[in-house]
Amino acid sequence: MSAEALHTDVLIVGAGISGIGAAYYLQTECPGRSYAILEGRSDLGGTWDLFRYPGIRSDSDMYTLGYQFKPWRDEKAIADGPSILNYVRETAQENGIDKHITFDRRVTSAEWSSDSATWTLTSTNTQTGEPEVRTCSVLFMCSGYYSYKGGYDPEFPGRDRFAGQIVHPQQWPEDLDYTGKRVVVIGSGATAVTLVPAMAPDAEHVTMLQRSPSYMAIQPSIDPAAQRIRKLLPERIAHRVIRWKNVRFTDGVYRQTRKHPDMVKKRLLGMVQDEIGPDYDIDPDFTPAYNPWDQRLCLVPDGDLFTAIKSGKASVVTDHIDTFTETGITLASGEDIDADIIVTATGLQLVTVGDMDFVVDGEPVDFSKTWTYRGIAYSDIPNLISSFGYINASWTLRVDITFQYACRILNHMAATGAARFTPRLRPSDASMTPRPWIDDFSAGYMQRMMPLLPRQGDREPWLNSQNYLAEKKAFRSAEVDDGVLEYRPAHVPVPS
Repeated sequence: MSAEALHTDVLIVGAGISGIGAAYYLQTECPGRSYAILEGRSDLGGTWDLFRYPGIRSDSDMYTLGYQFKPWRDEKAIADGPSILNYVRETAQENGIDKHITFDRRVTSAEWSSDSATWTLTSTNTQTGEPEVRTCSVLFMCSGYYSYKGGYDPEFPGRDRFAGQIVHPQQWPEDLDYTGKRVVVIGSGATAVTLVPAMAPDAEHVTMLQRSPSYMAIQPSIDPAAQRIRKLLPERIAHRVIRWKNVRFTDGVYRQTRKHPDMVKKRLLGMVQDEIGPDYDIDPDFTPAYNPWDQRLCLVPDGDLFTAIKSGKASVVTDHIDTFTETGITLASGEDIDADIIVTATGLQLVTVGDMDFVVDGEPVDFSKTWTYRGIAYSDIPNLISSFGYINASWTLRVDITFQYACRILNHMAATGAARFTPRLRPSDASMTPRPWIDDFSAGYMQRMMPLLPRQGDREPWLNSQNYLAEKKAFRSAEVDDGVLEYRPAHVPVPS
């Protein structure tokens, strides 16, 4: 490959749902820009290619988790992983995006030079181990927020004593046979809630072992209102109507959890009681100590978790682990749970931008010292846009607005002859009170990483809002030449 071929206007890191979306907007709204995608794995799809555990599915509806530009055509609104992967792959193929992807390239560092107004990315060919260097003018980071190297897997006492198999969902063995086995799934989040009903029919018994409960939101996997709309309207119009309906509903529920948490709590717990039956005491196993949406709700499509519990093939135990034993787990209460397989559904290991090293003009970047610009860029970091979705709505909703706005920035640069854009604090911003990257969200996986993530301020545009409807309006109307984004040609030095 020639040196010229290794430079593109834009490099996209990651070929998951964010990267494919970024590429679509780039080639649609900035057709004059060349681009390439580097993907660390051997296939596209990101999360939906990586996770292979039983029952893997979306934890929000596909009319909002899918792209606004590509209708979701499957019957089920809560879709399984292979269907979502096919959707992402189809999007890439239909738009020729797949031809821009280089697979098996794990990016390890990105270095910015103001002299040349370029990023230099070093990656490793995971098949050969050889390093490769590429340059670009603008960098789109679409590699997600968790490490692909492994999930969060705490050290449990006595772990080495257990004679059976221990599996983390992020490294699910293709040949794992749990037929007729006693399985313990440690965790109470979305992964555990998915695994238990998926494994229960074939296992002897599946126990979901949790330290504390999560809120369960029960909804049908097939949205009856969406089905009626799809019959009445042309496909693209129906997709927009259903998407808007679901956005408004999700936003309304979230707002109610902030204004009237006790009312929402009562309703959620009432749905669980109705589903599991009047004789089950839901207080210890399904009544969290926090308010709804202080952590993400666990989606239970068609009540499948409760069906598994009522069948006797699954159960929930709320307790603390004292130690692993040769044959299972001893709890703090003294109870023993026998197991042939233990699944540690204990969460993700979050990373800062791309799990790679960043350097700007010779200085290493500490993202925890930066301020987020609209949740998509960072103070004093030139020509960088990154994708980070919502914790209270579908991830892809933010992909759409992030890269539409990014394309407006690129088009403004082209129109004005600028070679670089950099978010800069205004003099009036110097006194901002720093706030965490995400406020009012107590999930352990997020809290573990919060000190390493960028800060948000107390005013626009230094906010990382978790309000899609407000952001959609703001991103559409905001000027990209806003007095915060500094535009400069390549040869003009930055004032010291």
